[in-house]
Amino acid sequence: MKKSVNILLSGGGTGGHIYPAIAIANELKERYPDANFLFVGASDRMEMEKVPQAGYDIKGLWISGIQRRLTLKNLMFPFKLISSLWKAKGIIKNFEPNIVIGTGGFASGPTLHVANKKGIPTLIQEQNSFPGITNKLLSKEVDKICVAYDNLERFFPKNKIIKTGNPVRNDLLNVSDYREEALKRFQLDTEKKTLLILGGSLGARSINKLIAENIQWLVEREIQVIWQTGKLYFEQYKHFEDLEGVQVHAFLNEMNLVYAASDFVISRAGASSISELCLVGKPTIFIPSPNVAEDHQTKNAQAIVDENGAILIKESELDSFQLVFQSLISDNAYQNVLAENIKKLALPNATKDIVNEIELLLN
Repeated sequence: MKKSVNILLSGGGTGGHIYPAIAIANELKERYPDANFLFVGASDRMEMEKVPQAGYDIKGLWISGIQRRLTLKNLMFPFKLISSLWKAKGIIKNFEPNIVIGTGGFASGPTLHVANKKGIPTLIQEQNSFPGITNKLLSKEVDKICVAYDNLERFFPKNKIIKTGNPVRNDLLNVSDYREEALKRFQLDTEKKTLLILGGSLGARSINKLIAENIQWLVEREIQVIWQTGKLYFEQYKHFEDLEGVQVHAFLNEMNLVYAASDFVISRAGASSISELCLVGKPTIFIPSPNVAEDHQTKNAQAIVDENGAILIKESELDSFQLVFQSLISDNAYQNVLAENIKKLALPNATKDIVNEIELLLN
């Protein structure tokens, strides 16, 4: 492969699509410092903020998904698609990428479609056990598909599938190394245990409501709380910071420190979150979102629970939270079993393995 190459990445809408793309870009940059990088995202989504924060340029397309009901947005979709295809053509013509990589999300559809038509090597990375519509459509055209779960031949051509796992940030590989720094950063009492609550980048209404209803109960048990509400809910819940040992954040950036500081985790069961939690090996309670295609978050979480690596509470069963959490915090042996078993499921070389496949395409 020549030293200087142009690498185009597209993915976004949620952190689950953005951070894998950034992790892949970071690994490629390590190997090829002279490479040129450009991201393509949806112009009104969070990637327009998060990608530049990671040090990369990004172009935005006027694109969104199709709603399940008849809305004005649906009526606008054909115009958005034509606009995005036209702009993607311009971006690819000007940037002249040697390869185009998609990690899911609306913007990756037009971008990779144009690249495929021009004969540029393409690769998509699917994080979930149940693929999104964009990657399903693209799978017929792209050269390779990197996946994190078995049995995806139902959705993708079998001869294109490589099981790699999901990309994660390198600083999550040894989070215990950051423990002392993390305790200072979050000004935590070393004599108390810390619960981390993650509802995804936008937030999770049911998890936030659960924590609000039980926050006093947690404080009474001398549990410190690092609570990521998501930006949609921060204003509603930020007043809980008045309670001793409770920190409320719209969003958490230093995830290596956040995980290092925590002793227990409550999380949604998105694919990227699960990949990170397998790596960091903390006792975890998954509360999957039921509002996703084919209920794939529950399936993601159940795969961990089947290996005795986590606890699953469905949204319809949140009344059992105090009983479940009390049994967890009062049983050190059970905590260790969960932590050890979830860590066995980690695929720590995922990012490197994906980039190895990218290199094969480039060569």
